[in-house]
Amino acid sequence: MDKIIVTNRAALGKKYGKGMARIERALDKLVQADQRRGLATQVVAMDIAQDMAPCGAAVVTDAGSCQQVKNAIDAIYAKYHPDYLLILGGPDIVPHQQLPNPAYDPDGDDDKFVPSDLPYACEAGFSAKPKDFLGPTRVVGRLPDLLGAGDAAYLVRLLGTAARWKSRSRGEFMRYFAISAEEWEDSTELSVEKLFGSTERLNISPPLGPKWPPAQLASRIHFINCHGGSSDPHFYGQPKGEEQYPIAHSASRLPGKISNGTVVAAECCYGAQIYDPGDSRGQSGICSTYLADGAYGFFGSSTTSYGPSEGNGQADLICQYFISAVLNGASLGRATLEARHRFAQAYTHLDPTDLKTILQFHLLGDPSIHPIAAAPHSLSRTKTYKTAFKQKQNVAGLRALRRERITQVGVSLQQSLGAVVPAGGEAPKEIIGLLKAAAKESGLGVGAGNIRVFGVQYGKGAKAHEMRAFESARSGRMVYSLTAKVPGKQSARHPHRRVLGLIATVQGGQLIHLRRVHSR
Repeated sequence: MDKIIVTNRAALGKKYGKGMARIERALDKLVQADQRRGLATQVVAMDIAQDMAPCGAAVVTDAGSCQQVKNAIDAIYAKYHPDYLLILGGPDIVPHQQLPNPAYDPDGDDDKFVPSDLPYACEAGFSAKPKDFLGPTRVVGRLPDLLGAGDAAYLVRLLGTAARWKSRSRGEFMRYFAISAEEWEDSTELSVEKLFGSTERLNISPPLGPKWPPAQLASRIHFINCHGGSSDPHFYGQPKGEEQYPIAHSASRLPGKISNGTVVAAECCYGAQIYDPGDSRGQSGICSTYLADGAYGFFGSSTTSYGPSEGNGQADLICQYFISAVLNGASLGRATLEARHRFAQAYTHLDPTDLKTILQFHLLGDPSIHPIAAAPHSLSRTKTYKTAFKQKQNVAGLRALRRERITQVGVSLQQSLGAVVPAGGEAPKEIIGLLKAAAKESGLGVGAGNIRVFGVQYGKGAKAHEMRAFESARSGRMVYSLTAKVPGKQSARHPHRRVLGLIATVQGGQLIHLRRVHSR
């Protein structure tokens, strides 16, 4: 089976009632459209015994049970080994897995949990431990309906976009649209330069935004590095060195202006959060609005995300890697998987904010969509090549080779990459003094933040022969983290407090790394 669409029919039926018939017809059209593209697609309902029987797994009796749903999806994947796995529905239909936030601090990063689709992309079974999901191997995306709303028209519209997608030339995506908070201008310039070779289309907020001209919004790649907040339909800019947050981008200004086929990467806190529009005066979030207006995919974070003010880090890198893969012709789902891999491969271990980053960024959109057509290589134009492939080239075979390669990467990461785990005890006095001094110099105040202590654990393959030279150093590696909210008044225009994090890495009793990160 090339593609599996997994959902919960009872939860959909309860939510939409008579509107469920429209959703069923739209689903049938998507399956038929995939068939015309050469994709064998099957819808599997986790709550239907007939659908789950071939998988040898129990049906989902509680739509909100993360464990039941994770077990069901693992069984479905083991049976069909699809190249693409599409989750149909928002978190009230198919829940995100709720993983403890490794950077949690009630006085700083107060997200207790990270709603994540990463575990669905991993072979590891159900777990509440983030470190168990470092090696994703599956190509996964989610086509979400609106949380809480019972209007079938929205989901039908998204299914229609997925059924009618078409690949376009790379050139149509090089005319990008980018926004950055002025505070992060240097960082965003690096990202945009790496992706597009030019920063001429980068817009800085303030002074610009949110009244973007239709010609700019019509660009098919949107790259956004601004502030965001929970259940908030706006993204915000920030002047350099000031705690002011003017609106940079607004969901209410998007309808009718987004080009069909647009792909978005947003570094912003809560950029890909799916919330009930009723929580924001009836206005759905920016990610939901993009999808409703014909965007093919939205890559963003479910919670508070991080990055440096200069240089590139967490959210910068994973969003860069996603867009880079899309520009190189990957499907949206493969671009997501490769972005996770490239991000994880940049580190020997993941500190609290790195680990949170890989958990929180996910794809909203059909993972099988290829926004950009693969450029034919010169050999394909030769007589010999055309003779060798008299009939249509074995696309499924080529896709299988790609899946084999990325599976190797995921397995290797799970076996060898380290990740922080909470440890007992207190930080050494010199580390406490260092982090408190850095907090004061960063504008947090002397008493700001609690210092959390972490050890680092590695996968079973980390003791392979080649890695033994590093074993003693790794065994004594510790990470100390301080996060706190930046002082400043909340306002109606930006009711969310910014978070700043300081992270110290110690090896063999010696400080080897100190970094500062800012919430997006």
